[in-house]
Formats: sequence, C-alpha cells, structure tokens
Amino acid sequence: MANIYIIGLGMIRFNKYPDRDVRDMSHEAVNLALEDAGIKKEALEAAFFSNTFWGMFSNQHSIRGQVMLRSMGIGAIPVTNVENACAGASTALHMAYTGIRAGMYDVALAVGSEKITNPNKALSLGAYASCMDVANFEKHLNMMMELSKTFDVKPPDGQSAPGEGRSIFMDAYAMGAKWHMSRFGSTQKQLAVICAKNHRHGSLNPKAQYQNTMTVEEVLADKPVAYPLTRAMCSPVGDGAAAAVICSEKFLKRLASPRPVRILASVLGSGTDRDINGEDIGERLVKKAYEIAGVGPKDISLAELHDATAYGELHQTEAMGFCPPGEGGPYAESGATKLGGKQPVNTSGGLECRGHPIGASGLAQIYEIGLQLRGEAGKRQVENAKIGLAENGGGNIGVEEAAMCIHILEKVR
Repeated sequence: MANIYIIGLGMIRFNKYPDRDVRDMSHEAVNLALEDAGIKKEALEAAFFSNTFWGMFSNQHSIRGQVMLRSMGIGAIPVTNVENACAGASTALHMAYTGIRAGMYDVALAVGSEKITNPNKALSLGAYASCMDVANFEKHLNMMMELSKTFDVKPPDGQSAPGEGRSIFMDAYAMGAKWHMSRFGSTQKQLAVICAKNHRHGSLNPKAQYQNTMTVEEVLADKPVAYPLTRAMCSPVGDGAAAAVICSEKFLKRLASPRPVRILASVLGSGTDRDINGEDIGERLVKKAYEIAGVGPKDISLAELHDATAYGELHQTEAMGFCPPGEGGPYAESGATKLGGKQPVNTSGGLECRGHPIGASGLAQIYEIGLQLRGEAGKRQVENAKIGLAENGGGNIGVEEAAMCIHILEKVR
C-alpha cells in the first residue's frame, strides 16, 4: 500500500469570535498549514473543504470551498465541499487521502471551518437538530424518552426530559450515559473524572477554548444540563478552523526539511439501525482501521476521541478497545487516560475543552495527534508517542452516530 503523509498542520484557537467569519478563519488555518509544510499555495493539486452551517447562518451554500479558496488566491484546482456533520473535517482528510492513494494527486489540502456563535442563541442551538433525521425528529425524541424509561436510573427531579437552552445532542448523550449506568453501573462521578482530566489537559493547550482547570467536585456542582451531564461535561458552542496538507511519498521527497506523519489507516463509515445493545459504529469501524494499519489497541500511544460530552469519551475508550466493555469509568478513574498515564486520551482537552466548531473538529484532532507524534506538544507532550488514533463521529440516527471517521497516524522514525 502506498505511503501517504501529513506534512503540514494549521489551526487557530477555538473560541467565540463575534468579529470573524468562516472565510477569515479558514484563511488563517490554511496559511499556517502551508507554512508548516514549507510549500506555496501554488503547489496544491486539490482541496477538500468541510463546513456545516455557513449556508444556514449566512446563506453561503453550494460553493463554499471555492468561495473561501478563491478569496485567498487559490483557484483552478478541483475543490470538493464536504458536509458530514461533526465528522466533516475528518471526512475531508479521508477524501484527500483517498485521492492521493488513488494516484490522482500528489499533494492536497483538507480544511474545516465553522462559525456557530450567533447573537441569536436559539438559532445556534437549534442548528444542531439539522444533524439528525429532521423529518422524523419528533419520532426520535419520543424514542429517546421511551427508551430512557427502561433504564434502571432515576434522575433527580427536573432533569429527565428534553428541554430548552441546550443542543438536542446533549439529550442523546444523556440517554447513552443512562443506558451505560443502568447496564454496567457506571457513575456520574466517573464522568466528572473524565471532564476534570480534560480540563487539566485543556489548561495546557493554547489553542483550547477553555483553558481553566476544574476539580471533580466543581464539575459535579456545575449547572445541570441533562442528567447525568452537567454543563462542564458538555462541549461548548464556538468557532474555529483547522487544516492539514497531505502528500504522496513522491512529493515528500521533494521537500527540503519535512516533518511528516504517516497515515496508517483512514476509515469512513455510517451507522446502522441497530439495537442499543448491539455492536456500534465505532466498534465496527475500528476493527477495520486496526486491520489496515496492522496494529491493535495496545499499540496506540494516545487518542483523540469524540467527546461532545464526557460520556462520549467513556464510551469510545471501550469501543476503541482500550478497555473492556463496561469498564470505561474505572479505566478513567485509574488514571490511564491522563497525561502520564498508560494511554492518554484527549490531550488537547477534547471537544469538552478544546471546543467543537463542528466543521473543524476532526482536523483539530489530527492537529493534536500530529504535534504529539512530532514531539511538538509542549507541556502536554506524551512521552514516546509513536502511534495516535483519532475517532470523530458525526450526526445521529437511531441510537448511534450517522457517520464516523477513524484515522491512525504514525511517527516517522
């Protein structure tokens, strides 16, 4: 199989930017990635642009990538617009990887940019519902409510039903968390341990939206969102952009002083109409990724997992095979997933603290893994990082993600 490399990484700090837009943030991330790669924009042979809400908020539909790139002097090359909910940016990377592996290009750009903050908060929160089956939205809500009634978990008064002032995805994650608590005995405190760990990691990341530490007790005492989730356990609304330059081995040899990271596996898939107790999308896709990469879960030095809530990380540590099913909570409590632990997870702070501007999140994960494998992560550097895994889920249909990408990256020795 041909070797494909990431040679350039660029990312702006995720935050709330009332005076910036999708185009402006994209330009900065792309220029940072090109500078990091040591190439000019004229070298690019293709580009893949991820965004979800630019059309919804600012009426820029259809040719988003072409508009963004042309305005920074990049034209003529094929541009593919990617919309795959929260998995959009990692899907853009997957498509760039696929094109290079097929021999169509030698160097390509993947970029994701998203502006979600809006003076109309209800518009921002309501937009997340478009990442579900809109025509069956009420049916989906009823399914979650009825399924939650079957769990042996009694939420505190006033924290059981879907409500206003939050994304519908928080209710979907709350349902998953209650299922896990009912089936395996996991606890709200274990979720708080995960969250506090990510706040510690985020405090070390200058690109993170939240850079404050929180104790387990502070996480538990934070504002309730949807039981068992408190506000600190949920990813914030925010804006941001990230980009990566990908190339073939042939192109890599042209570079004067490359700092490449090898892509061992790039897998994209979609969910199924499974039962809540069945094998989920992450468990299914990671098997394929491990097979392609020729590694197993024990070989992973660190991982960036899709923790739109703390429960997302708990579940994905199990799905990726880092610990047995049902043991994600104890695994976090053991310290295995923190910096200095056996298998650090979300050293960036994760979606909970680094932030989650939907169309950019997948490449932000790649940015973190890339820095770690190059030994450039500063105070949050994982010792002897050799292989990293990034799992990025998007949207929701039924009881799981509608789409998911998994990438496995390797340090080039």
